[in-house]
Amino acid sequence: MGNINDFLGSVRILSATVDEWMAEELKEVTKDRVTASQLKVLKLVARTNARRIGDVADFLAVSNAAASKAVDRLVRRGLVRRAEAAADRRAVELSLTTEGRTLLAQYEAATNQVLKDLFGHLPQDELTKTAEFLDKLSTKMVEGGHAREGICLRCGIHFRDRC
Repeated sequence: MGNINDFLGSVRILSATVDEWMAEELKEVTKDRVTASQLKVLKLVARTNARRIGDVADFLAVSNAAASKAVDRLVRRGLVRRAEAAADRRAVELSLTTEGRTLLAQYEAATNQVLKDLFGHLPQDELTKTAEFLDKLSTKMVEGGHAREGICLRCGIHFRDRC
C-alpha cells in the first residue's frame, strides 16, 4: 500500500500545484472579471455542444437555478449570449460573445505558456507515456461516469480534445 499511497500523494501534489498556477494565471489575464468556475462555463460552451442551462448545471454539479445565476453573471459581463432555442422556446441556447471568445483565447494562450515553462524541459516521450498511463488509470476509475460529446466532464478546466 505504501507505493500506492506515495503515487496518489504525488499525483495530488502535482494536480494541486498546477491548479494554483492556473488560478494565478486566471487572475492575471482576466483581472478578476471571472472566477475559475465561470471560466469552466466559458470553456464548456466553447468546446462542447452544451448549450443549455441543464448542461451547465450537470457540469458544475449544481442546481439549474444556480447554473442559471452563473450564466446570468456571464451574460451581464458580456461574455455569453442567451438565445431562445429554435426547437423549444422554453429552452435557451448559450454561445460565447466575441469578448468571451477573446478572453478565453487570452487565458488559454497564457496558460499554455505557463505550462510550457513548467514542463517544457521534460522529455516529451516521458510526458506522453505518463499521460497515457494516467489516462488508463482514470478510464478504469471513471467508466460509466458522466461524458458528453466525447469530452469527459471530470477534467474540469483542463479540457482535452480526446478523453
